[in-house]
Amino acid sequence: MHALKFAIAPALAATALLAVPSAQAAVSVVDDAGQTITLAQPARRVVSLAPHVTEMIFAAGGGDRIVGTVHYSDYPPQARAIPRVGDNKALDLERIAALKPDLIVVWRHGNAQKQTDRLRALGLPLFYSEPRKLASIPENVEKLGTLLGTEATARRAADNFRQQVETLRKTYATRPPVTVFYQVWQQPLMTLNGQHLVSDMLALCGGRNLFGAETPLVPTVSVEAVVAGNPEAMLTAGMGATRSDQPLPDYAMWQRWKQITAVARNNLFVIDGDLVNRAGPRVVQGIEQICKDLDVARSRRPAR
Repeated sequence: MHALKFAIAPALAATALLAVPSAQAAVSVVDDAGQTITLAQPARRVVSLAPHVTEMIFAAGGGDRIVGTVHYSDYPPQARAIPRVGDNKALDLERIAALKPDLIVVWRHGNAQKQTDRLRALGLPLFYSEPRKLASIPENVEKLGTLLGTEATARRAADNFRQQVETLRKTYATRPPVTVFYQVWQQPLMTLNGQHLVSDMLALCGGRNLFGAETPLVPTVSVEAVVAGNPEAMLTAGMGATRSDQPLPDYAMWQRWKQITAVARNNLFVIDGDLVNRAGPRVVQGIEQICKDLDVARSRRPAR
């Protein structure tokens, strides 16, 4: 009897080991920089270095793991209580290190490269996030879910996002195209090319990015080029979380160019910047607004 008991004990121990949650298992993903990030176990202390990253982590079910984030990480409301470690221009590296994170999620082209290099030099694992296509957003959420050990929650959020986007795609798939000038900044006059996420959002609504073929991600263009391109609509991002220190979007400069269709028909639209500048789940709301605005532009076409 005793022999049988001792024979069973190792088997029970082995079964118990197999039953241990995946929280203790190594996890690995490939980030938006093409680098493989491997953690010995899912992250418990995370630093988010971009507002869109904070939103993604909450969507993935890991909001309670964030021990530090940057200014303007204000969504969801719980994020406002998280300690700040700087912004996209300047990070408090000492404070970040003192938080002892086991994962730092970085905005690939938004955070200062020298500072992120210093974080990497400290041996801290970095996951780079920079979705350029709508399909990359749910992929990022799922990858973060893997790194956090919250796969089920992340998968539900990702699938919900994909469903909403697909519904919008089907709704607007047959709408007539609208040529759009997307104004990022006025002085100098800046826009976005076809590789930017906003261009993908425009395309879903039937918008054609006037400067989609430009090489730089954020090209500087001339007023003459905009006039020559004659967009039917102009869009710009309004004040989101940055409202306290950013000027109002200004279309006044275009009023002298009445030969531009967008100006002549008053197709000058402003969208909440948080819904288009943050590559997180809420871009669905941004797409909805863009699509509605482009429908307004279509409704102002002369009757034939």
